[in-house]
Amino acid sequence: MKKISNNIFLMMLIFGTLVTISSNSWLGAWMGLEINLLSFIPLMNDNKKNLLTSESSLKYFLTQAFASSILLFAIIMLMFFYNNNLTLYNSFNEILILSTLLLKSGAAPFHFWFPEVMEGLSWINGLILMTWQKIAPLMLISYNFIYNFFMITIILSMLIGSLGGLNQTSIRKLMAFSSINHLGWMLLAMMNNEMLWMMYFLLYSLFSFSIVLMFNNFKLFYFNQIFNMSMMNPIVKLLIFLNLLSLGGLPPFLGFLPKWLVIQNLVMMNQMFILTISVCLTLITLYFYLRLSYSIFMLNYQKNSWLLKNNFNNKLSFISLIFNFISISGLVMMSMIYIII
Repeated sequence: MKKISNNIFLMMLIFGTLVTISSNSWLGAWMGLEINLLSFIPLMNDNKKNLLTSESSLKYFLTQAFASSILLFAIIMLMFFYNNNLTLYNSFNEILILSTLLLKSGAAPFHFWFPEVMEGLSWINGLILMTWQKIAPLMLISYNFIYNFFMITIILSMLIGSLGGLNQTSIRKLMAFSSINHLGWMLLAMMNNEMLWMMYFLLYSLFSFSIVLMFNNFKLFYFNQIFNMSMMNPIVKLLIFLNLLSLGGLPPFLGFLPKWLVIQNLVMMNQMFILTISVCLTLITLYFYLRLSYSIFMLNYQKNSWLLKNNFNNKLSFISLIFNFISISGLVMMSMIYIII
């Protein structure tokens, strides 16, 4: 019975997002966001034994309900000014609408709820929060574009997403700050090209799915669990951190492709200032991924042949292997296909 109810809520979650992105009015978009919110709360509160789950669902509900109420107020004010031919407060309403949508998506400086909510979720719910729950707000943000406000949000998202992950011991919080950094890149791509941010989002969802699937299979939530993985097959450990480096955007992996396209687009638009800041701040995220990988492989490596278990074949599914292969070697494969064609 529990599985049936979860499937119903999941279908309603998808339906709410589809209502938002296909709506032709702000009121219809708001209704879709509310359906999406009220469908995700029961999915978040699935594990009754974990008190952090209830706390995360309450934080998420309060934050999203506050954003929805401000969004509804801004929509009503916008309709009032439009019907009375008043243009004085239009820019204020646009900033208000954009701020509530950025709050819903978890972009800086409205990001404070996002790492705390991620900390109390399971990996599957965290994956939904990092990927699917961003679709509807990002689509609405692309309709309501303000250049100067966007620049501030992009720089703050990349700065907080980079510096926030430096002192973390929780993998879920690390993924949350990485998501904030990637959200800054998506907004940067949205400034110049409508299709570019969609492609960035699809590739980011692919990387997140591949790495979260491995964390979920091996029940990894904190760094010390990875440090003590002496019983884990070294190949699995290598796959985990190759995926992390791909998520960070290291050039040999597919994770570099969306950043490459955004960088190329910014060079063509002659926006060197924001490009320099973005690349420098993203190098910080790559630094803490590299530091984590180096610590585990070089400083904390133990291999006892009588304790080593081959849980690579047992716990890692075939689907996970396919996504890992695409994430790690996708850029090389695409380059070879391009050369051949």
